[in-house]
Amino acid sequence: MLKIAEFSLSLSRMKEENSNKIIKLIKSGDQLVLKKIYDDNREAFIKFSRKYNIESYDAIDIYQDAIIVFYENIVNGKITDLSSKISTYLFAIGKYKIFQMHKRSYKIELRSELLVEEENISLDVNFQDEKLTNQQELLKKYYSRLGKRCKEILKLFYYEGYTLDEITDILTYSDKKVLKSQKSRCMKQLKDWIKKEL
Repeated sequence: MLKIAEFSLSLSRMKEENSNKIIKLIKSGDQLVLKKIYDDNREAFIKFSRKYNIESYDAIDIYQDAIIVFYENIVNGKITDLSSKISTYLFAIGKYKIFQMHKRSYKIELRSELLVEEENISLDVNFQDEKLTNQQELLKKYYSRLGKRCKEILKLFYYEGYTLDEITDILTYSDKKVLKSQKSRCMKQLKDWIKKEL
């Protein structure tokens, strides 16, 4: 009899293997599999999008875009396997696109909160504000100097509220540990720059 931990691990592997099998079928041109994924997740995504104040017609457009990104990432070889379920990957893309839509239309105010407790620096920044504190000005100044990948990671994590698991899939990292390590390096660079002027 399998222990609970072993059983959970075996279930996780089964889901992973199933996702990888589906990815191979789509890459080989199996449109029926892609259609099934679309149909199986459509209503759940529309329901999911409601908590972000998205109308159903917008949710459908966003979901279709997410499916296209998913398909293109498979065809272009950006995705060869997934550590999460396909639905999780689709919803992560969709969530990113929802925030992008809100940002473009200014329907919600997105905020960036970088809490650096060990350095006693607390920065809560809306870069659209006309008046920023000295610390906020420094954050704005040095964030713009970071490399493209650092900006993407910090923006997705702090600015748009994605988890490390979601960012791993969105930015197609091979491993969450690699992403976590890069995020730490980006934050250290930002903190070092800011500390010099405080």
